[in-house]
Amino acid sequence: MAAVAIAASELDVPASAACGPLAGLRVLDLTRLLPGPMATLHLADQGAEVIKIEDTGLGDYARTFGPGAAEANAEGSDSPFFRMLNRNKKSLRLDLKQSAGVQAFLRLAETADVIFESFRPGVVDRLGIGYDAVRAINPRIVYCAITSYGQTGPWAHYAGHDLNFIAMAGLLDQIGTQGSAPAIPGFQIGDLLGGSLTSLVGVLTAVIGAKATGQGCYVDVSMADALLAHSVLPLASVANKDNLPPRGEGDMTGAAPGYGVYRTADERYLAIGAIESKFWRRLCHALNLPALADLALTTADEALHAREALAEAIKAQPLAHWEATLVPLDCCVTPVLRLDEAVQHPQFVARQATLPIDNIIQGAPPFKLSHWPSQVMQPARSAGADSDSILQSIGYA
Repeated sequence: MAAVAIAASELDVPASAACGPLAGLRVLDLTRLLPGPMATLHLADQGAEVIKIEDTGLGDYARTFGPGAAEANAEGSDSPFFRMLNRNKKSLRLDLKQSAGVQAFLRLAETADVIFESFRPGVVDRLGIGYDAVRAINPRIVYCAITSYGQTGPWAHYAGHDLNFIAMAGLLDQIGTQGSAPAIPGFQIGDLLGGSLTSLVGVLTAVIGAKATGQGCYVDVSMADALLAHSVLPLASVANKDNLPPRGEGDMTGAAPGYGVYRTADERYLAIGAIESKFWRRLCHALNLPALADLALTTADEALHAREALAEAIKAQPLAHWEATLVPLDCCVTPVLRLDEAVQHPQFVARQATLPIDNIIQGAPPFKLSHWPSQVMQPARSAGADSDSILQSIGYA
């Protein structure tokens, strides 16, 4: 089905709901850096009221982190990294180490549906703003804690970053070519899959439950756990007599000739994902390698022969040639694009996958709802920009 842009005025929904399907959901966000802010960004983009709560000192140090941060800070702005993650949110500053700040937070928590936090286990309880303290005044609260290794277990109190999570979950060991050291991906799989998306599934599940029963719950998200739980094919290999192939030697990691990356004449790369026989045959005939089309590829020698033949054929022409020749054949072949090329590619442009917001290119909401057009209501706010109005709304003069 083709994507269609529908104006809010054309929708058969109440006017009060025209700002998004999550309008009316109040979220308090105590998280910093990437996993939690990305999760609450998705909620904010769909109409939830997200109140980002920062301390009265440094606050979320994402404001000074990442590419372009120094230049932006010198101009009195926050880093592009921070601005991408915190659009459509309100900003409140509280000193949660002082009783006045704790009382203000708890009064606000009485009105909230969801709380996100990403401190180490036990920190929010010591501050007096943990799940038990909030549940006592708001039993329908959904309270989500995103941590490295969860609230329990011998590693519960250890710190970590994305690289640590993918290393612990057995994922990093699988990334790289045969005989190489593990390769560090340029995409934060643990933070985004393990933290952001997993917490969203847990929170929205709990919100639906709370609406049905009046009882909220505690959502314990371990980023390392989530990676292990999603390692479906590797776990299947382990279940098969502990037969996980070495790095770069699995069918999905470099051994299969129809699923790999090949160098072109201009030192670029072509990604081939011709797993199914119909795509493999189509590819082989297009490369004038008909003998490979019917090869069973059941032995390592056959696979090696096929990989070498494909590599020889593909390195004879530049990337643009293969993009023009093979992509229209629909045989699961794509160019390996640089990120600057990707954002300008006609497919992503047509889908509005990125949007110019706040003078920087930002990722758009990653899904499109037919009757709920996405809205960017405001860029990221300066620290504490909404403190007065938020505190006044809960009775502080």
